[in-house]
Amino acid sequence: VQLQASGGGLVQAGGSQRLSCAASGRTFNSAIAWFRQAPGKEREFVAARRWTGGLAYYADSVSGRFTIFRDNAKNTVYLQMNSLKPEDAAMYYCAARYWGNSWYKEVNEVKYDYWGQGTQVTVSS
Repeated sequence: VQLQASGGGLVQAGGSQRLSCAASGRTFNSAIAWFRQAPGKEREFVAARRWTGGLAYYADSVSGRFTIFRDNAKNTVYLQMNSLKPEDAAMYYCAARYWGNSWYKEVNEVKYDYWGQGTQVTVSS
């Protein structure tokens, strides 16, 4: 699978931003995730979902504010970010993995084999 992330930009605290991750190639039995990395910090898990059938899950820090969803017609997974905080500012990456025969949740970045380029989100206070 090939991934292309976009949609980053400058947003005020409390505002919203939507990131896109366009996928091409094999998406069957895949899961798409968003990770982020702020300057001086390690990359961290944000959200993920199975390509088909929903089953989304989130980091505690974004739960209730961020939503990961898929547009079937566009082969694109989105990350809708609401109520943004300055601490949400980071480079955001989408990533994918294949989950084989049994679905399982995965938040470890090393388990994701396919990555898009990052898209920068800046939150002004």
